Amino acid sequence: MTEKTLPLTSSELLAFARKAGTPFHIYDGRAIRKNAEDMLDAFSWSDGFINYFAVKALPNVNILRILASLGFGADCSSLPELLLAKEAGFDGESIMFTSNDTADEEFLAAYEMGAVLNLDDITHIGHVIKACGKLPELISFRYNPGNERTGNAIIGNPVEAKYGVPHRDIIECYRIARENGSKRFMLHTMVASNELNEDYIVETARMLFSLVNEIYTETGIKIERIDLGGGIGIPYRPEDERISFFHLSERIRELYSEMIEKKNLHPLKLSFECGRCITGPYGYLVSKVRHVTHKHKDFVGLDSTMADLMRPALYGAYHHITVLGKENLPLSHVYDVTGSLCENNDKFAIDRKLPEIDEGDYLVIHDTGAHGHSMGFNYNAKMRHAEYLIEDDGIYRIRRDETYEDYIRTMLSEPEKIS
Repeated sequence: MTEKTLPLTSSELLAFARKAGTPFHIYDGRAIRKNAEDMLDAFSWSDGFINYFAVKALPNVNILRILASLGFGADCSSLPELLLAKEAGFDGESIMFTSNDTADEEFLAAYEMGAVLNLDDITHIGHVIKACGKLPELISFRYNPGNERTGNAIIGNPVEAKYGVPHRDIIECYRIARENGSKRFMLHTMVASNELNEDYIVETARMLFSLVNEIYTETGIKIERIDLGGGIGIPYRPEDERISFFHLSERIRELYSEMIEKKNLHPLKLSFECGRCITGPYGYLVSKVRHVTHKHKDFVGLDSTMADLMRPALYGAYHHITVLGKENLPLSHVYDVTGSLCENNDKFAIDRKLPEIDEGDYLVIHDTGAHGHSMGFNYNAKMRHAEYLIEDDGIYRIRRDETYEDYIRTMLSEPEKIS
């Protein structure tokens, strides 16, 4: 079981919500630091261990600066994410550029920053040479194991996935890269998302350790670092159990001893690109109840929408809900918790047991610290909302509310003839 706690006392969060206005996302910077430090501590046995934080999970420069200061890296998938990582203080090989269907100019930008280029297909080698004039000294390839592994609802079946180099091409990728000047090599995969079965992560390590051996046997190339991807999930439901970084690390260490050290493939540096499990549990969407209506079902209508948190609508994902000030009341009512978009799937919860809710109550939606605000959008011309960060000495605003002027900034008031 996982206790669903608040980052402040109920009365403190309620007072702040009334003062700041809702909706907003708020993050517990203290808990994020502690969690990130725990991961680094758990894998400290692996010399050079790094977690390339998935910028897409929470692309706010203030959060990224915290992680950069702790020794994390940044995993980027676009030019704006690269620029954001640079602004946050990441540089060189602390940035990994993992992209697909990538524009040549993005390959060039990552190359010029000294980031690790993690290529998604054998054909991308030629694109990098074309864009950059040559391959970088350090190159990485993303591996897709196909029907050797199974996926899940979020990441998908590897056979159906557009991501990664299939096994038939992976050895040739390294040969071609070496022939074109690369001297250092990494190996990456991403075969799980939001996975709470520790065995799956361990088996991913086993798969990559085995492939490291195969690449060395076939080519003589020693891989210097593997990246096991992200995929470590978080306990969205109270009945879920989180994966222990320390227990997972010990199991991977045992595999490392058997499959790497004893086969003279040591040293091999380890990496992850986890985002969700670092910040996810420490973000909260705070929203006010506008209406409680009784139709064919009972509905609680909020001032936030799926434009602020789309995971429930996109995946049917569960997010726990706390009604501030009513934490100890019985769960005596069943509601659909909804937003105001002109879409019937604009729902945060369906048939959820909650205390009796009144207009003006404040709800906290838990575990929105990853893939929450970052997946927002402007449908129905809904404005993106503020983000706040809790630190020991107070609460800081780290993103202001979007305004109508922001929304129309790129819109031309008169059509501009271009041809």
